[in-house]
Amino acid sequence: MDEVDFKTLLASLPVSWWEADSGLSVVDSGGGAFDDERTARRFLETLRTDHGSPSGAPDAGPYQARFEGRTFDVNWPDLGDGPGRRGSRGVAIEVSGRSDGGPYASFADLAPAAAFVRDATGHYLWANYAYAHLYGTTRDALVGRHLSDVDAPGDVVRFLALDQEVLTRGRPVRHALTYRRADGCSGHAAGYRFPVRWGAARCVAGIYVDVTDYTRVLEQRRRAEADLHALRDRSGLLCVRLTPDGRVSEAGAAVADALRVRLSDLIGLSADTLLAETPERADLYRIWDDLISGRRRSAHTYAVLVDRDGWQRRARIHLSTVCGATHDVSGVWAVGSHLGLRHRAQPSLTAAHVRILALLAAGRSNADIAGTLHLSRQTVDYHISRLRVLLGAATRPALVARAYVLGILSAQAWPPRPATAAHPYGPV
Repeated sequence: MDEVDFKTLLASLPVSWWEADSGLSVVDSGGGAFDDERTARRFLETLRTDHGSPSGAPDAGPYQARFEGRTFDVNWPDLGDGPGRRGSRGVAIEVSGRSDGGPYASFADLAPAAAFVRDATGHYLWANYAYAHLYGTTRDALVGRHLSDVDAPGDVVRFLALDQEVLTRGRPVRHALTYRRADGCSGHAAGYRFPVRWGAARCVAGIYVDVTDYTRVLEQRRRAEADLHALRDRSGLLCVRLTPDGRVSEAGAAVADALRVRLSDLIGLSADTLLAETPERADLYRIWDDLISGRRRSAHTYAVLVDRDGWQRRARIHLSTVCGATHDVSGVWAVGSHLGLRHRAQPSLTAAHVRILALLAAGRSNADIAGTLHLSRQTVDYHISRLRVLLGAATRPALVARAYVLGILSAQAWPPRPATAAHPYGPV
């Protein structure tokens, strides 16, 4: 077997061989121990640094050397300075790969978490692919370089301080930090740094997960929530978020003002306690069941709210469901508008009462009302007299005005008609 055949054989084996000139500069190398020439030359430089003699020449072999978690039997014979000695040859045979329980096993190279080892001065001794990717470079371009070659000056000072903290404490330290990405933007990472032995040196290792995208999503969510809270608290609308079982989980300041309660006292209350006993309440229950079951996504209705003092205000309510990640209804937003005047609760009105009020608003006389409703004149007189008592109005114009103010009659319709098919004072 000639020298060419021998080198070809070594190319497939976990062996590294080299030839050096008299100045110990490598002039040729090969073998299958390393995937690329740069890594092989870093290995040789490590041998010269860790096992060199005072004269600069490596120790005569054989001896064992560690490199990036791998163990090699090394034989680099010292040929001396005798006549004809113009250089030397060496060979290293891997006897224990990265699966030997070293600080970084082979799986760390391809792990999705970014990992590195640096010496106390800030030079990279090892890094995996994920770590190099954070900086938009490769492992070989990173190993051997200093922090200042890849990070901004301010970051270099901060990272070196963290390294010294780890070495001083002698135990793992968790950090969340920012770094400069390859595109110039700031990235975010979270993980641990911890002390390790790398050969004879005491170094710092780190394992980090890039959380840049997660951090950006959290910031976008924070801004959206801040905008929503600003809209909720400054729009003047009555905004309440309800849980699927009908309890208040969020509320705006306008709701607390309208109900004359502290905002903190609203949280956890059942919405039932905020509603008057009116015909609209039954309609609201039916709508609520449709929303919670997913049969509807939104709805409009009316409700009469009751404040802390027992006074009532009528409002138009818009209901919209909020769905979670599983598309199940996680809550309902209720937004109130067209808030009526604050008033004391009145006795319930009958359907005849409401019809009489509508006819009064149209300017009809008692006799006309009696004929339209097929009632006697005396019966109509009695109902109008009763309405004056129930609504606290002494005259016919006052009755009509009270009917509009309290929302019994619709302000947007002519001829006059009830505001809704069911209103706070009785069905029509």
